[in-house]
Amino acid sequence: MAKNKEEVTIARVTELTAASPVSFEDAVKRGIERAAKKLRDVRGAWVKAMKVDVAGGKVTSYRVNLQVTFVLED
Repeated sequence: MAKNKEEVTIARVTELTAASPVSFEDAVKRGIERAAKKLRDVRGAWVKAMKVDVAGGKVTSYRVNLQVTFVLED
C-alpha cells in the first residue's frame, strides 16, 4: 500500500554574534562561515544589530548580531 507523503521542511533560527577588526561585512562573512561549520543546511541570515567597539577614539572592532536560519534534518 503506497502512502501519499507530503514533504515538509522545518527550519530553525538561532542567534549569534560575530566580530571583525576590518568591517561589518567581514563580521557577517565570518559569522556565516562559522555557523555553516557547525549547523547543517544554513539557508540565510538577518543582521539584527550592528555595533562598534571604540578605544582611544578609534574603532577597534565591528560586531554584528545575526539570526541564522537552517533546516532541521529528519
